Amino acid sequence: MELKDKIVFITGASSGIGAACARHFSRLGAKLLLCARRLEALQEIITQCTNTQIHSFQLDVTQHDAIKKAFASLPDEWKKVDILINNAGLAAGLDFFQEGDINDWETMIDTNVKGLLYVTKAVLPEMIARNTGHIISIGSIAGHETYPKGAVYCATKAAVNVISQGLRMDLSGKNIRVSTVDPGAVETNFSRVRFKGDEKRAAAVYAGMQPLTAEDIANAIVYCATRPAHVNVSEIIIMPTAQASATIVHRD
Repeated sequence: MELKDKIVFITGASSGIGAACARHFSRLGAKLLLCARRLEALQEIITQCTNTQIHSFQLDVTQHDAIKKAFASLPDEWKKVDILINNAGLAAGLDFFQEGDINDWETMIDTNVKGLLYVTKAVLPEMIARNTGHIISIGSIAGHETYPKGAVYCATKAAVNVISQGLRMDLSGKNIRVSTVDPGAVETNFSRVRFKGDEKRAAAVYAGMQPLTAEDIANAIVYCATRPAHVNVSEIIIMPTAQASATIVHRD
């Protein structure tokens, strides 16, 4: 599928996988609709994207009213999103369930599940009206395998897969593709955010192994987006060679 002049909307585009997607899709000539909570960081990513038109705005995907307002205020030519990349997401904390912080739980549920729902619902009416579109959501190996101290995060990523399966059913006949890309260990700000800035603890997650990079995941997302229109890549699970499961990682 040719991406030139297609509108690709990426949430959480200011860093990590979202930023890598912006760079990759810009090189393919897609028009970029980018949002993030951190506008200054987003502007830095925009300077790395060339060969395309870009429209950006500040957005916290957990705020439903803000999403509705943002979409209502978009210029008409930017409302017809061809590809939505639901990238905004995070993990907060790594604790036994009985010791978990409810604020962390709410942050993960609000971002990973409700944010995905809100943004997808905002984009879908135009896709349905045009009988075309593609929704690509970033899940995780954690959505397939629960691990100790990760029950709530794993539940939110399992929800990404379940919602995507339901979307494929509900959108049957609408010519709208629905994909998930589910990574294992990817070295981004993910662990730094999870451990609330604890650099030593975050670095230990990737110690002694070669993790995936944000660019690796962006490549997989581009692969999904560039298949012929009659081909839907429903799900990609992608892990480092050193990782055998959510909890089994070979380290040197």
